[in-house]
Amino acid sequence: MFNKRKNKNVNAETGRRPIDISITKNVLGLMFDSALLVILILLCARWYKKHDVLKEKPSGLAALVEPVIVMINDDVIKEAVGPQHAKFSPYLLTAFFFILINNLMGIFPIFPGGANITGNIAVTGVLALFTFLAVNLFGNRHYYKDIFWPDVPLFLKAIPIMPAIEVLGTITKPFSLMIRLFANMLAGHIMLLSVIAVIFLTKNMAPVMNGSLSVISVLFGVFLDVLEVFVACIQAYVFTMLSALFIGMAHQEPENH
Repeated sequence: MFNKRKNKNVNAETGRRPIDISITKNVLGLMFDSALLVILILLCARWYKKHDVLKEKPSGLAALVEPVIVMINDDVIKEAVGPQHAKFSPYLLTAFFFILINNLMGIFPIFPGGANITGNIAVTGVLALFTFLAVNLFGNRHYYKDIFWPDVPLFLKAIPIMPAIEVLGTITKPFSLMIRLFANMLAGHIMLLSVIAVIFLTKNMAPVMNGSLSVISVLFGVFLDVLEVFVACIQAYVFTMLSALFIGMAHQEPENH
């Protein structure tokens, strides 16, 4: 009977299974978090359409989001990217809030939270790919000159040793972004699950032992949850800052310019 049910999904002519495009927990969580991000931004934009910011200060959700946008845009993006920061601010701000919301939603144990979106290397890989494209598609001539014809002795360029190292560097930068975000968020969830698992691993022990370890596990779990909130904000900030730095490095002018 099991084999009959298993073979129902197999094409009788080709013997191949169809592509599995079913919605998983991570996919559903990603959809919900993306929709939540869009709703929050649209609500803020709606407030600015109905109010004159020169006459009244923001209130409600706009008062919460505006200081964060100003801080990230002025202190991170503008300082790191330089004069052309306005062209990259939409992407970098979107990446920051997207990572932040997914990080925070992953801490909640019940749906729509609980899905560790940024702990999935496929998601962090796509984010790193976007940064890679933003760096290399819009880099200036000086950026590509430093890659393929750097200011080093001629024999290092003719072999070519330095150009190969520079090309490898363009790949390792987004790779480090991908691994850093993925590893930090995954490690936090693994630590939290490991602490909570102590409650179930000690259920067959004496009631006093199980009860005391359960209390300790809950206390450590609360501490790790608070720590995860801090890490969620830091990782969103770090990813945005490093992406802005990489983009800014691709727009630097020669020193004698």
